[in-house]
Amino acid sequence: MTAFARENSNTARDVLTIELRTVNHRYLDCSFKLPDSIRALEPRLRERLGKTLARGKVDCFVRIQQGAERGPSLSINHENLDALVQASAEVAEAMATREPTALEVLQFPGICSPPEQSEEALHKAVLGLFEDALATLAANRSREGEKLSHMVGERIGQVEQQVASTRQLVPTLQQRQRDKVLARIKELNVDVDQGRLEQELVYMAQKSDVDEELDRLDAHVSEVRRTLKKGGPCGRRLDFLMQELNREANTLSSKSTSSDTTQNSVELKVLIEQMREQIQNIE
Repeated sequence: MTAFARENSNTARDVLTIELRTVNHRYLDCSFKLPDSIRALEPRLRERLGKTLARGKVDCFVRIQQGAERGPSLSINHENLDALVQASAEVAEAMATREPTALEVLQFPGICSPPEQSEEALHKAVLGLFEDALATLAANRSREGEKLSHMVGERIGQVEQQVASTRQLVPTLQQRQRDKVLARIKELNVDVDQGRLEQELVYMAQKSDVDEELDRLDAHVSEVRRTLKKGGPCGRRLDFLMQELNREANTLSSKSTSSDTTQNSVELKVLIEQMREQIQNIE
């Protein structure tokens, strides 16, 4: 299901930004882009994501930027500095060379470094912000799910109307088919075996009988409604039900004996395809 969430947080030193993006996918596929400083958190983030989402391709981006309050401050190791200054003075005196400048001293390894940040505090801040982003993402997906559920509910209601319309047509069509055969025989003015004629008429009626298909369509419609009402992850089940609905619509079309039932079958398949396309976005 398509959704997006972004959350920001200011720590004592940095600005954290987490973005979550999801699109429809058959299974749950997670991709993380994390700074090296929090790479160790990926298994925990992946586990938390898997407890919230069941389907979808998820991209997670985490950025850590230097905060305005942090500034360019550096921490000087005075012990190393004193040792370096003393050694530089001795070397300069022995070799009759100049002593190093302050900038050269600062560039010497171990003299200065940016202030250290607690790894535990950073990880805690990232995990907390990830929970907020995940909650926002779930809320966005829930709102989209409600819209999709409403759309599928409307289409399934139209499917039910088409099934009911076809059911009303069946007796009339079967009688029309029988009358057509009898009128043709009368027109040809030929003698026929009445017993054999009745057998053929019964066979024709059975061949064009669609009560079983209509009953199954009604059953699938009821199951779609029950699944939508139940809530929770239901995309796979709905996808399967769309396949079953389409199978019955195809059978109905193949048994059609009039343009009316053919048109109903076409309309059924259009409605089913519209639902199927949207159900691909349902978790």
